[in-house]
Amino acid sequence: MTFTGAIGAACMFPLRAIIRACVALRIHPNVLTLVGVFINFVAAWFFAQGEFVTAGFVMLVANIFDFIDGKVAEATNLASRFGGFWDSVMDRFSDLSLFIGVIYLYAQLGRTDYVMIAAFAMMFSVMTSYTRARAESMIDKCKVGLMERPERIVLVMIGAFTNRMGAVLWVILVLSIVTVLDRIYFTWRALKAQEAAS
Repeated sequence: MTFTGAIGAACMFPLRAIIRACVALRIHPNVLTLVGVFINFVAAWFFAQGEFVTAGFVMLVANIFDFIDGKVAEATNLASRFGGFWDSVMDRFSDLSLFIGVIYLYAQLGRTDYVMIAAFAMMFSVMTSYTRARAESMIDKCKVGLMERPERIVLVMIGAFTNRMGAVLWVILVLSIVTVLDRIYFTWRALKAQEAAS
């Protein structure tokens, strides 16, 4: 087993216990998803207060729920198309709330530059999800790009724990722009290929 594999196995041990408890208590996975969103709202509030480290730990708790809801759905045979839709919509609420918390903080501090960086990072983060969803309504898959939600969440937590949120926002913004452009170009090529084939 590799070092990273050992870390993953160690983290999975308590998570499996939580999943088993949720299954035993018959907690619906959609409820777990909603709880995760509310916890992220709490993290956003801490961001708004400038308490970055606390916000980072709260985000860790929220992401436990974000991870286990799908596992509980599989274990209880409650996985459904609506569950996938519900999870995706709630993820957007979680993501946007964190950005709003950071924007509020920088607005209170009078840092218009950081407000704009955070706002643009939020906009392109939403567009990374939208371009994929819209593309996959026309083509099979559009998973290209450097910035998916897990990477974005990890970066935000790094910014929280290191108190370097400004730098992290720049990274999220740049990589999100690259991802959006990459998905637009990928979709254009795929559609042109479909037109040529037909």
